[in-house]
Amino acid sequence: MEDWLTTYEAARISSYELDYIRKLIRAQKITGRKWGQSWQVSRQSLLKFMEDRETQGEKRGRKPIHRNNEQ
Repeated sequence: MEDWLTTYEAARISSYELDYIRKLIRAQKITGRKWGQSWQVSRQSLLKFMEDRETQGEKRGRKPIHRNNEQ
């Protein structure tokens, strides 16, 4: 059984803003579903997004310049 979170719980767990969680659902970067009047987020998709974002963050930014005599 899949574990679902409210958008408020997802924001608390991820430290993302509530509006950003909603934006991720609309962009289909995380899995969301409408339950009654509120939205829910798949815990698994949120954790995967966070993991991917962390990995991606390691690849961003300037890389060290290696000179000919440096390794």
